[in-house]
Amino acid sequence: MNITKNQIGDELTISLEGRLDTLTAPALEKEIKEGLGSVDKLTIDLKKLDYISSAGLRVLLQAEKLMSRRGGMKVANANEAIMEIFDVTGFTDILTIE
Repeated sequence: MNITKNQIGDELTISLEGRLDTLTAPALEKEIKEGLGSVDKLTIDLKKLDYISSAGLRVLLQAEKLMSRRGGMKVANANEAIMEIFDVTGFTDILTIE
């Protein structure tokens, strides 16, 4: 999985490409924890994400909980397959998805 970060002011966008699974979720978790210094708004861009496992969902849930105390988090550009996983797991009710 490739992770790209772009910060403008207090807004951070993390773009993911490939698969977010048991092997790659720790890398995303580390990037989120290390990148949130002065960030109030976090966007996770899933435009190029092909797959997400329960480990990836756990990282998104942790990020949502952390960012709810700051300014907020949103998930953007999820494809149909990822949206179906969000629907089945109830994440559409937990995450702000655009």
